[in-house]
Amino acid sequence: MSVRQFGEIEGTPVWEVTIRSAAGAEAKILSWGAVVRDMTVPLHTGTRQRVVLGLNTIDDYLAHSPHMGAIAGRCANRISNGEFKIGGTKYELERNFRDKHTLHSGRSIGKSLWQLAHRDRSSVTLTHVSPNGESGFPGTVTTTCTYRLVEPATLRVELTATTDAPTPVNLAHHSYFNLDGATSVLDHRLMVSADFYTPTDAELIPTGEVRSVGGTPYDFRSNRSVRFPDAATGAPYAYDVNFVLRRDRIEPAGWLGLWLAHAAKFSSPQTKLALDVWTTEPGVQVYDGRKLDMPVAGLDGVVYKASAGLCLEPQHFPDSPNRPHFPSVILHPDDVYRQISEYRFQSG
Repeated sequence: MSVRQFGEIEGTPVWEVTIRSAAGAEAKILSWGAVVRDMTVPLHTGTRQRVVLGLNTIDDYLAHSPHMGAIAGRCANRISNGEFKIGGTKYELERNFRDKHTLHSGRSIGKSLWQLAHRDRSSVTLTHVSPNGESGFPGTVTTTCTYRLVEPATLRVELTATTDAPTPVNLAHHSYFNLDGATSVLDHRLMVSADFYTPTDAELIPTGEVRSVGGTPYDFRSNRSVRFPDAATGAPYAYDVNFVLRRDRIEPAGWLGLWLAHAAKFSSPQTKLALDVWTTEPGVQVYDGRKLDMPVAGLDGVVYKASAGLCLEPQHFPDSPNRPHFPSVILHPDDVYRQISEYRFQSG
């Protein structure tokens, strides 16, 4: 474990903590946005592979980052028309998506400084307090994020949150994964453990339906290429959608009462590296990074363009505060929000 100053924001240091596993996995975590800035894992060939996209300076993150590696929240994903009700009271939010909707809660925890609470060789814990009224949300929410490297090469993300007033809480880890360093991940392969998804309208807002993936471009029940030709244009289909996890493969999460379910398998035919995602959450958002067009260089001087990385974001369903038939995301003062997600890398 090592700590260095990555930069500063208005005189406050931004720290980067490097954690390592005995098997050789390494992750670099920032105290801004609880960002995973870099992660490398050992390959069966004896070499190492970078597996996430990251930036080089805090100024680059402040100016350009699309939640790259961050914890999105306090309510991740989209909230239609930037509003919701709790107990008959309407709350108006920051509308930062198409000037009409709310995405990842606007200027919230994924774009804020966190406090370092604990660190050791293989883990780091950060905390954040989101004040009542931030971006329009009610209640003061205290969030804790622990990143833990579990042998040999698993990144375990442990999230908790509490509130002093009823409020939506839906957290999501938002790394962009690339398992071979190619300019695009469209030739990676993907399997999602889901028979259903929540379709969206032209503005990427859920319609409220829960629809079968059968016969649609969203059928990833078998391991197939991310690249899928759009029937209308012939261009690769663009993915930014929530899948309803089947939860037929489960394991104890290590926290009382929580169970991990298999969410997705992402792999590179080139490096023979695979990533399995397990989570306690009911859904996973798959985003193929189609809108990436970074004006600055990332790690190793690479400039990230369309589909340079794929996001696999365990979470509750988007627009849940406005969809009573979706699993609820309302956290109450007597409750504790808990999420565990694991990103398990295997080589060979």
